[in-house]
Amino acid sequence: MHKEPAMLDSLPDRFHALVIGASGTIGAAFVELLRALPRCAAVHALHRHSLPRLDFADEDSIAEAARQLAAGPRFHLVINAAGMLHTPAFMPEKRLADLNALQMQATFAANVFGPALLLRHFAPLLDSERAIMAMLSAKVGSIGDNRLGGWYSYRASKAALNMMVKTAAIEIARSQKNSVVVALHPGTVNSHLSRPFRGEAIGRPAHDAASDMLRVLDALTPADSGSFRSYNGEELPW
Repeated sequence: MHKEPAMLDSLPDRFHALVIGASGTIGAAFVELLRALPRCAAVHALHRHSLPRLDFADEDSIAEAARQLAAGPRFHLVINAAGMLHTPAFMPEKRLADLNALQMQATFAANVFGPALLLRHFAPLLDSERAIMAMLSAKVGSIGDNRLGGWYSYRASKAALNMMVKTAAIEIARSQKNSVVVALHPGTVNSHLSRPFRGEAIGRPAHDAASDMLRVLDALTPADSGSFRSYNGEELPW
C-alpha cells in the first residue's frame, strides 16, 4: 500500500517541476507522483534519451537543455535524482587496495561534476516567488557519520556534492532570496543502485521514498537552504 503523496501546498498553484535522472527508479517515481498532483501544471523529465537530452558526460547537453527550457515558465521545483554507485565494470571499493583512477573519475563525473553543472545552468531558471532545488545525496557522504569506512569513491563524491550544494545555496540566496537549495538523502530504496546490497530485502519502494522526500521539501523554508536532510526531515551532519 503506497503512502499518500505530498500535496506540495507550499508551492504556488499550477507550479512547474523538473526532474533530472527521470529514467531511473527514484526519478521515475518523482515524475509519476508530481504528474498526479492537480496543482502541478507541468513536469519536465530529463535524462540521456529525453528531448531535450541531458547527459552528465556532455556539458553541452546540460547547457543546451537549460537554454531550451529557459524559453518556458520558471521552475518552482527542481530535483536531481541521477547518480552512480556501481556499474557493470566496478563495485564500491572495500579497501584502499581497490582504488583506481578510472572508477574515481566516473563516480565523480556522475555524482559531483554533473550536478555542479546543473547548479550552474539551471539555478537561473528558478522561480523568484518560491523555488526548491534538491540534489539527491547520501548519508554515507557524511564525514561526521562515517563509522564503517569503505565505499571510497562514492562517499567522497557525495561529500563533495554536499559542499557544492552548500556553496551554491549561499550564492543563490543573494539574488533569489526565496530559494531553497538542499542535499537530500533518500534512504535505502529498492532500486538498481541498491540491488547488489540487499536493496530488494531492506529497501523501501521508490514511490514511498519519493513521497517522503517531497514532504520534506514541502516543509523547507529559505532559512533551511544549504542544509543536508534525510527523507524523514532530520538534518544530517556534514
